[in-house]
Amino acid sequence: MALDVVTFGCRLNALESERMRAAASAAGLAEAVLVNTCAVTGEAVKQARQAIRRAHREDPQRPIVVSGCAAEIDQAAFDLPEVARILGNAEKLDPASYAPGRPRILTGGLAARRTILPHGAQALVGRTRAFVEIQNGCDHRCTFCVIPFGRGASRSLHARDVVAEIRALVEAGRAEVVLTGVDLTAYGSDLTGSPTLGTLVRAILREIPELRRLRLSSVDSIEVDRALLDAIAEEPRLMPYFHLSLQHGDDLILKRMKRRHSRADAVRFTDEVRRLRPDVVFGADLIAGFPTETEAMAENSRSLIDDCGLAMVHVFPFSPRPGTPAARMPQLAPGVVKRRAASLRDKADRARAAFLDREIGGVRTLLVENGGIGRTEQFTAARIDGTPGMFVTARIAGHDGRTLSAEAEAA
Repeated sequence: MALDVVTFGCRLNALESERMRAAASAAGLAEAVLVNTCAVTGEAVKQARQAIRRAHREDPQRPIVVSGCAAEIDQAAFDLPEVARILGNAEKLDPASYAPGRPRILTGGLAARRTILPHGAQALVGRTRAFVEIQNGCDHRCTFCVIPFGRGASRSLHARDVVAEIRALVEAGRAEVVLTGVDLTAYGSDLTGSPTLGTLVRAILREIPELRRLRLSSVDSIEVDRALLDAIAEEPRLMPYFHLSLQHGDDLILKRMKRRHSRADAVRFTDEVRRLRPDVVFGADLIAGFPTETEAMAENSRSLIDDCGLAMVHVFPFSPRPGTPAARMPQLAPGVVKRRAASLRDKADRARAAFLDREIGGVRTLLVENGGIGRTEQFTAARIDGTPGMFVTARIAGHDGRTLSAEAEAA
């Protein structure tokens, strides 16, 4: 047996799971299950608890260590007989937290965190695509969201440290790097001089010409700065796929969510970026069944998929999170939430299929990953033969509704 990691939630959690494994190993913990939880939805919390019980059934003698946002916010939900230790988000990356004799529940250090320390690139060496944390935490208070309580205040990694980590990854053979964070476009607001995400992107591409591809994990369109727009227009190594934190398509619901953009802002942003970079593809997060949502409001979200030209949409049925303002608003019946989520997913699936149809016959450059899958510049998955880590120029032959199929072009 070894250290197994079960990860829920975002890309930042996936990155931190690798660091958890390294921290536990450094402390001498050789056999355990590390469960890194997510608090975005009630379903994510439920799945984490189920995973804990399943791991215990499979091997009752193996210790289970639980961490992540859900464990940070609600330790009681994971204070289960099967759990050997609960670690907060600040504690889970510290080898000392895994040492024998430490308290079974070790949380509370997040409030004091005001900086991000360089972690080095070792945890990601060996992956085709590497993730680099440049930001953590969030200073906003959307009415539906508990993540600020699980991640703390917004804090950024200094540009020189970001460049150093990416340079190490490139020297180790990584061809693509993804910048990740909780509120990525808030990058730099806490640093001296208030650098922006756009200035960081420019610095990375300038300082590391060997880096083939740079991606952003997600963006809040209302926070995008002019330097980032210029980079989108002028830097071909900044990949033309952007996942947007939109959440809804109706102005009144956006106001009740305490979002900082309007529907028109979202449409204006996608139109502007598409003008700057015609090959761009957009994805987005949308919530269905938010409290007080009417059918007309739900239709505004469905139509936003067309109005913004969204190709990849993650649909979340609204899930009231304890302690948030949205949980105290008038709730929709569960059946209504379920139906509206299904309707929104149906619209999203049709938009995705139409996008994939348009890809057929085109030529894309794929970065091959494990499992016979490559990623286009627009982050679309395509089946392709090749060695992981290599680039293949391929013509798109078809799709199955989710994944493209591609054929390598003759050299």
